[in-house]
Amino acid sequence: MTRPITLFTGQWADLPFEEVCRLASGWGYDGLEIACWGDHLDVQRAAADDEYVRSKLDTLEKHNLKAWTISNHLVGQAVCDDPIDDRHRDILPERVWGSGDPEWVRLRAAEEMKATARAARLLGVDTVVGFTGSAVWKYVAMFPPVSAEAIEAGYQDFADRWNPILDVFDEEGVRFAHEVHPSEIAYDYWTTVAALEAIEHRPAFGLNWDPSHMVWQDLDPVGFLWDFRDRIYHVDCKDAKRQTGDGRAGRLGSHLPWADPRRGWDFVSTGHGDVPWERCFRMLNAIGYDGPISIEWEDAGMDRLVGAPEALEYVRRLAFDPPEAAFDAAFSSN
Repeated sequence: MTRPITLFTGQWADLPFEEVCRLASGWGYDGLEIACWGDHLDVQRAAADDEYVRSKLDTLEKHNLKAWTISNHLVGQAVCDDPIDDRHRDILPERVWGSGDPEWVRLRAAEEMKATARAARLLGVDTVVGFTGSAVWKYVAMFPPVSAEAIEAGYQDFADRWNPILDVFDEEGVRFAHEVHPSEIAYDYWTTVAALEAIEHRPAFGLNWDPSHMVWQDLDPVGFLWDFRDRIYHVDCKDAKRQTGDGRAGRLGSHLPWADPRRGWDFVSTGHGDVPWERCFRMLNAIGYDGPISIEWEDAGMDRLVGAPEALEYVRRLAFDPPEAAFDAAFSSN
């Protein structure tokens, strides 16, 4: 079940799509996890223009690449977020931001996510990766005190806003893989349980497993794979490194920029952090995950033209297939 290794284009959206294809192909990637921003993919055009879709597929084919997933994190973030503010204006398409009225932004973001499902089907892709946003992330510090009713209302808000989107995903035969990530409705183990319960475990909603967001929260990324094995719809390989020893570096980051040595943790290129990758890949084998393994390159202390090919080499070496037969089967005389 040799799994394709892809490059997530989100951190490369400043480059033209064809240039990213050229780079990825030259390094030996099997395909791309295509971001729905920059010029990489416009989901509204894709949903309405067959020639636009064909041009994207032709560019991939020209560079011997394929796509198994597309990703719309930026718009998905606005579906549930509260507050909606200038941060969202900076990342959203103008057609979604509009006048900036918060509720209208959320409603337009929801329509854009429906269009993303339609675009995925036309591209021949069966999984969309992304964020959900959250009405309750603002309460993460729990002070001033937050009632249980307020948290429950936030999960109900998520269900109310995402169920109609997931209805379209069902219609198109596409799945949504939510990236478990701080600032989202599911950001750790128990919030993932709560999010799945809120949408009654409907099959259209699963998980994008990215262990970099788990290690700095003291979550076990390997155990997470096992416990949610029926919901792992996609895998992103990104790493994180915890800083220890000086008694000053906190886990919340202290509002310090990436790569600042005073931070309590930082994203680093795959293989340079604290993710136990070999254990993770063995667990992916154990749960039967046979989808793409996508390298999401983020490292403010390393040039991406060095990091992306190095990460590919690292993952190819460790993401070995399971054996076709148990090693002790050779002991049998029958």
